[in-house]
Amino acid sequence: MNDVNFSMEVFPPKGNVVWEDVYNVLQQFAILKPDYISVTYGAGGSTQGLTAEISSYIENTLGIPSVAHLTCVGTTTDNINYTLNQFKEAGIKRILALRGDLPENHILGDFKHATDLIKSINCFGGFDVFAACYPEGHSESKSFDFDIEVAKLKSDLGIKRFISQMFFDNTEFYRMMDAFEKAGIKTPVCAGIMPITNVKQILHIVKLSGAKLPAALTKMVARFENNPEAFYQAGINYAVQQITELVANGVEGIHLYSMNKPKTAEDIYRNIGVIL
Repeated sequence: MNDVNFSMEVFPPKGNVVWEDVYNVLQQFAILKPDYISVTYGAGGSTQGLTAEISSYIENTLGIPSVAHLTCVGTTTDNINYTLNQFKEAGIKRILALRGDLPENHILGDFKHATDLIKSINCFGGFDVFAACYPEGHSESKSFDFDIEVAKLKSDLGIKRFISQMFFDNTEFYRMMDAFEKAGIKTPVCAGIMPITNVKQILHIVKLSGAKLPAALTKMVARFENNPEAFYQAGINYAVQQITELVANGVEGIHLYSMNKPKTAEDIYRNIGVIL
């Protein structure tokens, strides 16, 4: 059995940045020796400089491959090239190319789709490009089949890896992977797993991603919502069970949406490290 790729996502801090705290969190993640750590990019590029600095620290100081997120909605080709130069100077080698959420004014700028950004990065050169895929379909997609067509285009543009949107029902991921196989998509896919460790996360996650909550998860919420400690452990167990089943069914990678919580990542990795 081949090793399963294990990675995680972190996000730049909001408000006043205390770099000592940021570095401390990253160092705790580094102990788990992930295959890479991705760093998000705030709406409209609001964390552009932080994304570059954190990605550079992960790559060049901690010695762990980093993947800098980059969104293109509402921006220009010149701005994207400026950011790519910034990433290059920071020693960043990998980019997760995303369109980003539509702004309220719906002004797209020079880029309508993530595929446009991938083409632009390819023209700039010097980066390995990752892309997103959506087990339950993109919220704005006209159909699941259209989603697969877009994924095929991303794959044909030479991306190195897909990272999936979070999902809580593995059958949705298997359906997407079956469709990828039929479409001839051979790019490796990392399954995006979000541990649900407190009740407040639920509404935020559903609003953010549109992910469906399967019956097993809603029962967990109902059973433990008034017991934070039990809820946390049940959430860890649910994520571990998801990952275990995915690995048993041949998944190539697990991408953990860490929410910047080293303890959560450690508690999950302690349970899955041996099966990866």
